[in-house]
Amino acid sequence: MTPRQNPFSNDADRAQIWEMLVERDIAAFVGQDWSMVAGDFDEQRFLGIHAHSSSNPDDWNAAFPTLSVYRDEWLRQAAETAATEFAEPLADGIHRATRLTEIDITGDVALARKKFDGTIRRANGSDDVLNWQTLYFCRKAGDRWKITGFVGYMKYR
Repeated sequence: MTPRQNPFSNDADRAQIWEMLVERDIAAFVGQDWSMVAGDFDEQRFLGIHAHSSSNPDDWNAAFPTLSVYRDEWLRQAAETAATEFAEPLADGIHRATRLTEIDITGDVALARKKFDGTIRRANGSDDVLNWQTLYFCRKAGDRWKITGFVGYMKYR
């Protein structure tokens, strides 16, 4: 299976969550286009927790209390990344480093575990290291899954 292949092709709910959290998120980030993912969030319920690369919850904080605060940081990171010259297409490198193979669903609530583990070669010969994980909380609204929050930037490995 390639990094761009949805591992949940036989499960409509998990396939939809994977598409939202991997394929669409990467395309939007690389294109610096928040409008591609804006509808994937439940703005009223949203809360983003920043783990600061720590496995200790005492080090975490509610850095993204609203979707607009998270959006602004997401756009800042996307612009910073876009300003970097890479030796390969950025989307390919992010897909190669991204894994989302565990999605627990209970009723209309889902917990998805997205892991980043890899490097993307920069044009100057150095590597951009991706090494963190995010737990996404999702809720089904009608026939569509939406992100209600996450604990992100957690230590991985």
